[in-house]
Amino acid sequence: MSFQAGTVVLKRFQPENFDLECATVWSFPKRGNWATHRSDYRGNWSPQVVRNLILRYSNESDAVLDPMVGGGTTLIECKLTGRKGIGIDINPEAIKITKERLNFDYLYSHPQRCFIGDARTLNNIEDNSIDLILTHPPYVDIIKYSEGKIKADLSNIHSVDIFCDKIEKVAKECFRVLKPDKYCAILIGDTRRNKFYIPLAFKVMERFLRAGFALKEDIIKVQHNCKATGFWVKKSKLYNFLLIMHEHVFVFKKVQKTYP
Repeated sequence: MSFQAGTVVLKRFQPENFDLECATVWSFPKRGNWATHRSDYRGNWSPQVVRNLILRYSNESDAVLDPMVGGGTTLIECKLTGRKGIGIDINPEAIKITKERLNFDYLYSHPQRCFIGDARTLNNIEDNSIDLILTHPPYVDIIKYSEGKIKADLSNIHSVDIFCDKIEKVAKECFRVLKPDKYCAILIGDTRRNKFYIPLAFKVMERFLRAGFALKEDIIKVQHNCKATGFWVKKSKLYNFLLIMHEHVFVFKKVQKTYP
C-alpha cells in the first residue's frame, strides 16, 4: 500500500524487522528508507541510530531536541514515534529540507517544530525543558555544509582545538536545557591530519564531560558505503594507513551527583 504525502508517495511509514540494539557495537549495512528518510543529504545519520536512541531514552509525548538537525532525520523519527520534536540549524537550507521531509500525515503524531538558530545559543529553549537531546555535529570541516557561506557554521572551522571550544559551548547549552536525569546523545567520528590519527570523538566527549554530563554509553557504530571507498582503499595500501570505518555514539546523562 502507498500513502500520499504532499508530492511524495510513501510506501511505508515504519521499518521492517526492526530490533532494539542491546550491545555497544551497532552496524546497519543498509540505511533505512522508510517514510521520507533519504541519504542524499551528505553526512546525515542513519534513522536506525536515531530510532534506537529515541525508543531507549525517551517516552511518547516527550520533547526531543536536535540542535543541529541537518537533513531532518531526528524529527522524522520523532513524528513516527510520537515525540514532540524540535529541530534547529544554523543553515536555512537544512531547515527547508527538514520541513519538506516532514510534509506527510501520520496518525497520532505530535507537531514538529524547526527553525534557524545556533546550537551554541539556544535562546528559544527554556532551562530544564527537554526530555532528550540527539544530534550529529560536523566532523570539523570534513563536510562544509554551507560551503563557507555562513560564517558561524561549525563545519567551516579547520582547527580541531577551536572546533572543540565551540562544541563545548554547544554542550553547555545542551546541559542547560535538558531536564535532570535525562539523556543527551551525539554521533561523532574521528579524522586524520598530516597522516596522523586525530581522536576528534574523544576530544568532543571530553568537552561534554566538562559541561557537567556523565558518560552513560560509548557505542561503536560501524560505517558502511563510505564515499569513494575504492579510491581510498588504494591510497591506504600505497601510503600504509588504515581507513576509519567507525564512529562513536556517546550517550550522556545529566546527573545531579558528580561521578568520577
